[in-house]
Amino acid sequence: MKKYMVILPLSAMTLFVALPKGADAQFIIADVIKAAITKVIKAIDLKVQRLQNQTIWLQNAQKTVENQLHKFKLDEISEWSQKQKDLYGKYYKELQTVKSVIAYYERIKDMTNKQTSLLNEYNHAWGLLRNDKHFSGDELTYMQKVYRGILEESVKNLDELMLVIKSFQTEMSDAKRLELINAAADRMDTNYSDLHQFNNQNYMLSVQRARTENEVITLRKYYGIN
Repeated sequence: MKKYMVILPLSAMTLFVALPKGADAQFIIADVIKAAITKVIKAIDLKVQRLQNQTIWLQNAQKTVENQLHKFKLDEISEWSQKQKDLYGKYYKELQTVKSVIAYYERIKDMTNKQTSLLNEYNHAWGLLRNDKHFSGDELTYMQKVYRGILEESVKNLDELMLVIKSFQTEMSDAKRLELINAAADRMDTNYSDLHQFNNQNYMLSVQRARTENEVITLRKYYGIN
C-alpha cells in the first residue's frame, strides 16, 4: 500500500486551527472531508442525470432530422432559407457532442459508484475500528491520518470527473477526456485497493491481540472475517 501524505485543502486547514488537538481533531477533519466527498458525488450524479436527459432529447431530435432528410435532400431544396439550414446544422453539431456523452456516460457513472463504495467501506470500517478496545488512542489517530489521506485522494478523483463532465460544454478533445478518465480511474482503483488492504490489516491486528479463543471468534464475526 502506498504512503499517503496528508495535505489538507485550505478550507480544511482553516477548520483545523479551530478544532481540538489529537485524535478528536483527526475524527472531525475526516468527517469534513467525507461530507465534501458526499456532496461532490451528489453533484456529479445530478450533472450526469442532466447529461442523460440532454442525450435523450438530442437523440429524439436526431430521429426527427433523419426522418426529414430521408424525404428531402437538404442541398437540393433551394427554397429553404439559410435560417432553416443553420438550424439543422446546429442539430448536427450538438449530436457530435451527444456521441461523446453516450460513450462516456456509463463509465463516469460506474466510477462515481466506485467512489461511493469506497466511502461506504470507510464508514463501515471506521465505525468498527474506533470502538475496538484493542487499539490505543495513538493507533486510532494514525489510522485516521491514513484514512484522511485516502479520502483526500478521492476528492482529487472526483475533481477529475467534474472536469470531464464540464468539458462537454467546451472544445476539449475526446483524447483529452479519455486521458483524464483513465487517470482518475487508475487512482480510484489504487485508493480502493489501499483502503481495503488497510482495513484488513487493522482487522487482523485486532484479532491477533485477542486473549482467548472466544474473543477471537467474536472479533472475526465483528469484522466479518471468514
